[in-house]
Amino acid sequence: MSATHTATAATESAQAPASAPAALVTGMVEHVLDLAATWTRWDGVPVHVDGRVYTPHKAVRRVADHLVDHLAEMEARLAGRPTEPDHWHASATTTPADLTPFTPDDLDEARSRLTRLARIWADRLDALTPRQLDDSPGEGWSFRELARHLGESVYYADAVGDLS
Repeated sequence: MSATHTATAATESAQAPASAPAALVTGMVEHVLDLAATWTRWDGVPVHVDGRVYTPHKAVRRVADHLVDHLAEMEARLAGRPTEPDHWHASATTTPADLTPFTPDDLDEARSRLTRLARIWADRLDALTPRQLDDSPGEGWSFRELARHLGESVYYADAVGDLS
């Protein structure tokens, strides 16, 4: 993927209306899945970006983990309890599973997983009032800022790029 396309995706996320945090998350997932649709052509050679290694499976894993991690954070804060620290190895670790071919079945799995996670996020964010979005309970980013942060998860997919 070109740097111009990556910058365009990031700019589009940044320009989404501040009142539409759900669209930042669903738009990010749509972007990831658009790229993932080309990954069945992956040649098995990991991509090196910013001192890290990326593959199609790793990009999907990182996006899903990021969505799960911050969803757990938001739900804990809404419930008035402390957040549970994550123990992900994040993008510093590339697992043997990350290095396997990305098949059409893997794409179907990614579509199901990421689409459902994005829908959970959108439903939760849409249920919050503007005040809850901007003056969120607990420590950390507001939930609106959290949605913006999740929108940046396009990074993982952009690292692998468009393989058409």
